[in-house]
Amino acid sequence: MTALLKVQGLRKAFGGVHAVEDVSFELAAGELLAMIGPNGAGKSTCFNMINGQLAPDAGSVVLAGHEIAGRPPREIWRLGVGRTFQVAATYASMTVVENVQMALLSLHGELFRLWARAAALHRSEALELLAAVGLRERADEPCSTLAYGDLKRVELAIALANQPALLLMDEPTAGMAPRERNALMQLARDLVKERGIGVLFTEHSMDVVFAHADRIMVLARGRLIAEGAPEAIRDDPQVREVYFGSGRLVRTA
Repeated sequence: MTALLKVQGLRKAFGGVHAVEDVSFELAAGELLAMIGPNGAGKSTCFNMINGQLAPDAGSVVLAGHEIAGRPPREIWRLGVGRTFQVAATYASMTVVENVQMALLSLHGELFRLWARAAALHRSEALELLAAVGLRERADEPCSTLAYGDLKRVELAIALANQPALLLMDEPTAGMAPRERNALMQLARDLVKERGIGVLFTEHSMDVVFAHADRIMVLARGRLIAEGAPEAIRDDPQVREVYFGSGRLVRTA
């Protein structure tokens, strides 16, 4: 496996609390890697260090040969890292296509051109992104009229605007019904496989994790305790004990 992302010895403490302790893993282009664990396991802290929202106390984060640990989020975004959030972040008063255009204007350093003519800038490119997520026909509707599942699709289109090499998805299906969340993750999977994008995602819905992840890594108390294919993680006794409380893992059809 040729690694797109290499994380080595990542550490972060808040006072005397070691949120992330010596976490190392790799991610290949076109691969979906799920990061799971109980509350307080260190998932968000790890995510935020990769994304630049937190600077690690120690360790290395290398994306396509470039060290990105400690760089600001905007710089990391420009180096090819996209991100979606647990709560869909869109401008409700803008149209669907305008939300995607905003991301493209930022990418091209054109936010200062936000006057009447800005409505025409990168519209065709934004429409292509919306077509990819199945929302081309709703491009000129206000985002405020969309159902939550469709807002998550808009967010995915926005995250793809900078043509990322790496996509970080934080609880991508939170708040969605089972059918909606599996449809969204299948869409994301198809798009990233087609475009060769590496995906690191956190998720509490185990049906989503085991149905869509190529590999799974499990954190507990800031440490990586298991990593492997879904079948191996399903049967790992330490994962059952620490994460699932010795209960049965969810079975998927």
